[in-house]
Order: sequence, then structure tokens, then C-alpha cells
Amino acid sequence: MDVERKGDAGPDRFTDVPEAEAIRNIEPTIDPVPQLDVGRSAAEGVVWLTIQKWAIRVLSFVTIAVLTRLLKPEDFGTVAAAATVLPFFFLLADLGFAAYIVQVAKTDRRMLSTAFWFSMSAGILLCGSLFLAAPLLGAIFAASGVVPVLQVLSIWVIVTAVGSVPTALLRRDMRFKTIAAQGAAAAIIAQVVAVIMAFSGMGVWALVAQSLVAAVFATALAWWTVTWHPTWEFSGVEFVRMARFGGKVLGVEFIAMLRAWGEAAVISATLGLAALGYMNIAQRLVQIVQDLTGSAIVPVTNVAFAKIRDSAPRLRDAYGRALKVTYAALSLPLTIVAVAAPLMIPIVFGDGWEQSYQVAQVLALAGTLSVGAWLDHGLFYGLGRPGTWFIYAVVIDALTFATTLFTVRWGLVAIATGFLCVATVATIVRWFLVAHALQTSPRVIAGPFVYLITVVGCMAAAGWVGTLWTAALPTWLALVLIVLVMVAVHLGITLLMARPAIREALRIASRFNIGSRLPFLARMRERS
Repeated sequence: MDVERKGDAGPDRFTDVPEAEAIRNIEPTIDPVPQLDVGRSAAEGVVWLTIQKWAIRVLSFVTIAVLTRLLKPEDFGTVAAAATVLPFFFLLADLGFAAYIVQVAKTDRRMLSTAFWFSMSAGILLCGSLFLAAPLLGAIFAASGVVPVLQVLSIWVIVTAVGSVPTALLRRDMRFKTIAAQGAAAAIIAQVVAVIMAFSGMGVWALVAQSLVAAVFATALAWWTVTWHPTWEFSGVEFVRMARFGGKVLGVEFIAMLRAWGEAAVISATLGLAALGYMNIAQRLVQIVQDLTGSAIVPVTNVAFAKIRDSAPRLRDAYGRALKVTYAALSLPLTIVAVAAPLMIPIVFGDGWEQSYQVAQVLALAGTLSVGAWLDHGLFYGLGRPGTWFIYAVVIDALTFATTLFTVRWGLVAIATGFLCVATVATIVRWFLVAHALQTSPRVIAGPFVYLITVVGCMAAAGWVGTLWTAALPTWLALVLIVLVMVAVHLGITLLMARPAIREALRIASRFNIGSRLPFLARMRERS
């Protein structure tokens, strides 16, 4: 269970400064990247990728609302178990070459062809390995139904590997509008296919088809868009160079996936696939909220940190402002989930998911504590210090898995409570790590946390009172009233304790020319 999602600050944003300098001297080149206004391109990218996330998530809500009424919890648990294994094979097939292509100063045909042929060959080999290993993995999960699902989903590894280089080229050229459009189109087609198959009574295979169709269409659209095509070239020198760089960016992702796989295996083997399905639904609700509210903040701050990392005062100021905005933006929706999950889940997912209610509530509370991890992850990558974050991730992920092993005997709520405890410890640890990186004191870094605890506590109290007052009302009306009360409390506390966060949020909005389209935002900015 990933209570410390890092958002979009993935390994492709890694910058190892010394090696990056050496890479700039790579020759020969045939396609130098044109000079871009990085700040403007990043801002536009945030807008387009955020639109993509909203479009996909809204449609996903509709799709899941349909599928949860047609499929069983065991179906979701089966696919969730298989999905924890696949990312291992994706990482090995790519070996971080996509991250190298995205950040390297110049590329040539030999480099790109080397990356493509390795990824495709590795994808085929790993697909076969996964197919043969599926029975063993099914035994680990104590569920024979996982075996055929894994064997079919093994095709996903090849599809993703084949699309790795063209997708990296699109990201390299900052063609985020194209990426967003392609991703949204692939997701929509896949969801339509899944719903049709579910209505046809195909059960778990509707979920399997959704994953495969999305991957196939995304890869096909990426290849259709790029102008590059591989040649019959393979360079051992380029391979070693890319592998040396790529290996440095895989550690954090590998550890996170190892933990997720281990947790899914423990829950499935101890509590059954149905319990894993309940946990998966709770996870989805919390992660969807995190993605929709945090995706517009983290990428922008990553760009800013990379640009000003040589100026400690500016970096500290930027981090402090970004942290307040992050706390203000993510605390509201996550606290709403923490209070209103018992009302939201039946509306969205239908009846029969009662065991997900309390799990989602506790996970949402853990999410409010760990929202700073999104920003901190981007900070350390922006500073060119992925090693520090890797050590942090190893320690926290190991602690999280150990907590799962200890608490699983008491059920899903106990597991989620363990995550909440780990999130608390992780937050305190990050105060010291960030303080050292920014050359300041942990007390300064922890300062905005007082606002977070206050606003979450006040909103939770108001929401709880609201649930008592609205108990006799229809579910949808009760949910609307509770949300309105919590929004009002959040706005009031933020105006009292974090007014600069409002100004900063409006300033970010003005970068996208939203203020000119919505005049009341400009007036609100002046008043704040």
C-alpha cells in the first residue's frame, strides 16, 4: 500500500549533475533538441497532463462504478495481485534507458536504436519468463486464478517495451499536449472495451482487457507520432553508458514495487483475494484524489527547484511557499475522504464494499500526513541527490512492509492504521533530511505542519458533526452538505493561518492565464 505516493516526480526527472555534464559531450548527434522556454513548456505540460488526469479519472469513476456492480471483489483482487508483479518486468525491460533519453543533451540514431533493440529483446525474454513463472507466483499469492491472468498480461511487458523509446522522445521534446491526448484516447477506448466485456459476462477478463488495450493503443499512437525509426545498429558503448545512468534511477521504483508486491502477497495469502480487493478499492479512492489535486503542483515545483538549486536562500523560500500550497491543496480533498468515505464509496462503487470504508478513511488520514513526500521527492531529485532519497525510501518501505506483516493478523483496518503510524514517522524523518539539504533547521521545515494539523483537525471535527446532523438525509444530499461545511472550514483556517498559500496558488494560476479568463480570481488575489 503506497501511502507515500510521490506523484509525477518519477525517475525521468533524475539529474546526476556530474554525469550529466559528461553526457553533454556525447557525439556525434543528428537531432539536437531545440532550445525551449523550459518554464513555459513545463507550465503548459502541467496543464495538459492535469486535464488528461481529470478526463481519465472522471471516466474511470464511471467505469469502476459500472464494473463494481458487475464483477466480484475477487476479480479486482486477482488483477490487483497480478498488477503488483508486472512493474518489476517493466523496469527490467527498460533498464532506465527511457530516463536517459529524456535527459541527455543530444541523441543519435545509434543510441536510440541500441535502446530500442535492447528493450524489445528484453521485453520478449521477460514476457516468456513471466509466462513460465506464473504458476509459482500464483502459489505465492495462494490463488490459482492469478496464473492465467498473469500469463495473458505478460503480453503487456512486450507492448510497453516496444513503446518505451518513442514515448521517451515525446517527453524529451516536451510534447505534453500530444502525450495527454494519446493517453486519454487509449484510456477511453480501453474502458469502453472493459465495460462491454463485463456486460458480456467475461468477469475478470474485462479488467485484463482494459489494461492490455490501453497499453496497445498508447504504444501505437506514440509510434504514429514520432518521426524516428530504428536502424539495425547496436552499440556496446552506448549500452554501457545508458545502463550505468539508468541503473541509478531504478532503485527507488524497484523498492516501492517490491514493497507493494510483498504487501499484496501477505494480504492475499493471509486474508484472501476478497480482502485484497477491498484494500484495492480503498487505495484507488485515495490515490485518485491525490492524483487529481497534486498533479498540478508537483511538476511546477520540480522545475523551479532545478533552476534555483544554486541559490540556497531562493531555494528555501521556494520550498516553503510550495509546501504551504501543497498542504492547502491536498489537505481538503483527503480530509473529505477521511470523513465521508462511507458515503462516497456506495455512491461511486455500489453496495457490497463496506469493508473498504474504514480502510479508506485511515489511508486518507495517512495521505494528509505524507503529502509533503511529493514535494520532498522532487526536491532531492531537483538537487541531484537521488541517493539520499533512495536511502530514505529503503528505510520507510522496509518499515511499511514490516508493519504490514505485524498487523495483518488483525485485518485491513489494522494494516491501514500501521500505514498511518509509518507516515507520521516518515514525515518527521523528512524534516531533518530536508533541513540538512536546505541548510536550515528542522523546526523551520516543520513550521507549516502546524497549519496542516490544525486545518485537518478542524475539518474532521466539522465533518463528523455534519455526519450526525445529516444522518436522516439521502446519502447524496448528506455528502454535499458535509463537503460544503468542510470547504468553508478549510477556507477559514487557511485565511487565518496560511494566507500566503492562497496568494501563491493564485500566482501559479496566473501563469496559465486563468486569471484573465476568470476575473474574480484576479480580484481575490488582490484582496489576499
